[in-house]
Order: sequence, then C-alpha cells, then structure tokens
Amino acid sequence: MIPIDDTPLCRDGKVLILAYDHGLEHGPVDFEDVPESANPERIFEAATHPAVTSVAVQKGLAETYYPSYEDDATLLAKLNGTSNLWMGEPDSAVNCSVEYAAELGASSVGFTIYGGSNNEIEMAEEFREAHEAAREHDLPVVMWSYPRGQGLKNDTKPSTISYAARLALELGADVAKVKHPGSRAAMEDAVRMAGNTKVVMSGGSKRSDRSFLESVKQTIDAGGKGLAVGRNVWQRENPERLLDAIEAVIFEEATVEEALAAAE
Repeated sequence: MIPIDDTPLCRDGKVLILAYDHGLEHGPVDFEDVPESANPERIFEAATHPAVTSVAVQKGLAETYYPSYEDDATLLAKLNGTSNLWMGEPDSAVNCSVEYAAELGASSVGFTIYGGSNNEIEMAEEFREAHEAAREHDLPVVMWSYPRGQGLKNDTKPSTISYAARLALELGADVAKVKHPGSRAAMEDAVRMAGNTKVVMSGGSKRSDRSFLESVKQTIDAGGKGLAVGRNVWQRENPERLLDAIEAVIFEEATVEEALAAAE
C-alpha cells in the first residue's frame, strides 16, 4: 500500500475529494436544480478551496479543463464509468489508462467496482490491471466500492457496506469510497473491516446541510479519513459555504453546530 499521508491526496492525514464524474454516470438530470453546475469550470473553481485535496473527473474534463487549474487543484482521474442510459447488470467501462492519467497530471486514480454484480469478476480483473499499473507510477488508488446487482437484496445494509470496505482492502485499494451505513457504529465496523485501507464516505444525493454534516461527523468519529462529495457541494448556489463547514468537521474535528456557525 502507498503511504498516502505523504501524497497530494491527503491533507493532515485526511481526504476530501470533490467528485464530478456525474455528467457521465447520471447525465443532465444532476444539473437541473443548479443549471450552472453543468459548467465544469464552476466545479474546478470550487476545487481550489483549501479543504479539497483532489477533484475527481473523467478524462475528457481532465484533458479540457484541468490544465487551467493544475497550479491550484489536484487531479484524481477516474479510470472507468458508465452512463445511466445503460440498462444492463451493473458494469463500468474502462475508458482511461493509468499511463494516460499520469500524462494528464493525475496524482491519484479512481476505479469503480460493483461487488455482487454479474460482472464483478471482469471488473476485479480490470481493477487488478489498473492497480498494478498505478503502483508503477506511484499513484494512490481510490476504489468506488459499491455493492450492487441481482445478487443483492439490500445494497445499503451495514454488513454489505462493511463487505465493500473489506473488498477494497483485499484487492489493494489505498482508499475505499463507501456509502454511509446509517450509524456511527456501523461505520466503525466498515473502518475495522478496511484495515489499513482508508475509508471515506460517499456523499450521495443532496440533503440538508445539517443532515449531511451529521453523516460526515459520524464518519470522522468512527475513524474514517474523510469524504468524497459531489452533489452535496456543487448542487448548491454557494458551494464554498458548505466546503467551509465540511473543512471544519473533517480537518478541525468541529461539531456540526460549530461547523454550521463557521460557515455562516
């Protein structure tokens, strides 16, 4: 495993990834509430916030927009992704190589695995290739570990989230991006299952500031190392305000009340 505390992916041992791979994964629907969020420049500007340790995008955005922000933001290149137009069993097309991500200036790479999907074996083999190539380039690997598919009746129950965290450890990921399992105790179990792989919470759909920050606080208190957030930041009219609050919770270990007050 790469000691990621010494890489640009971390700040003071914590991680805050601003994720913006949604244009491929979800499509225009994610930009309807805040139309300007469809403009990648707005998100890259938000990624210059001091709390953000990396911005996660697909290679097209990395090629087109990152060169203008490379002095002020750190790139996490997402190596696979699939549109919401795909209606089959969960899968994710590999659309960027590690070598090309390195050429684009990426300091880390991300890869989705849908454990439990009928395509899990193929995805794990693709991850192996990407993981070993990333090691050759000294790039940390973040796994989007999302159990999903016909074999799962409930892909959000705590035991499934813990399995997702363990999957990331077993396959060699440096960071596991998992959904919040519903409580601090359940997140503690996910962190325990992840061993030396750092666990970060997936931000998920937009919620109220307080509800979202309470989940982030539970994650940090449970031993998680941070957050990978997209919609809960850039689907707001003022993304920087929530980033201020998130910074207080993750890096200053503030209470939710203190974080909300600091962001006013």
